[in-house]
Amino acid sequence: MGFGDLKSASGLKVLNTFLSERSYIEGYVPSQADVAVFEAISAPPSADLCHALRWYNHIKSYQSQKSSLPGVKKALGQYGPPGVADSTSGSAPAKEEDDDDIDLFGSDDEEDAEAARLKEERLAAYAAKKAKKPTLIAKSSILLDVKPWDDETDMSKLEECVRSIQMEGLVWGQSKLVPVGYGIKKLQIGCVVEDDKVGTDILEEQITAFEDFVQSMDVAAFNKI
Repeated sequence: MGFGDLKSASGLKVLNTFLSERSYIEGYVPSQADVAVFEAISAPPSADLCHALRWYNHIKSYQSQKSSLPGVKKALGQYGPPGVADSTSGSAPAKEEDDDDIDLFGSDDEEDAEAARLKEERLAAYAAKKAKKPTLIAKSSILLDVKPWDDETDMSKLEECVRSIQMEGLVWGQSKLVPVGYGIKKLQIGCVVEDDKVGTDILEEQITAFEDFVQSMDVAAFNKI
């Protein structure tokens, strides 16, 4: 397992393909697996690698909380698609971290692993208990206006980048191009979101992160379902 060399274009391309079908390196929430891969990348992925760039910007927002994310950081060769070996230069086992990354409240690997295991078990037990109780899920229908920089922006690529944003509680709908003047067209795209999981601020943050294509995003319509 691995992504090849994550400091090279070929390694980032493998990562982009890997993330085209998932939101995180492992599981359904940010974890130490995302931190390990994020720290191995020397620069943000280019705009054409929209899945990897979306993931990179999302994990970057957790940098102040990375030590509290669940899981145990492993070697890079234990993540990624099968059949690809890790060859990232300077990669090392997770325990060989910089002093800045040391948890001052406990550096014993076994204690950290046990605490993480207990936390995951409690979260799983809580999720299972909650799943047994039928709940009314509040949803909203949102219509977004996504504006490009100019009339030379590749609108097909812009829409591909927008739709690459995947998260629990988000379902993309129909879209169309709407003229705004001077040969420029904006992307108007609908989506349905679960209110307690996805907000317009998160959507705006992730959509405008594709700064090579997107100038701005506005909410054209917002209706409760």
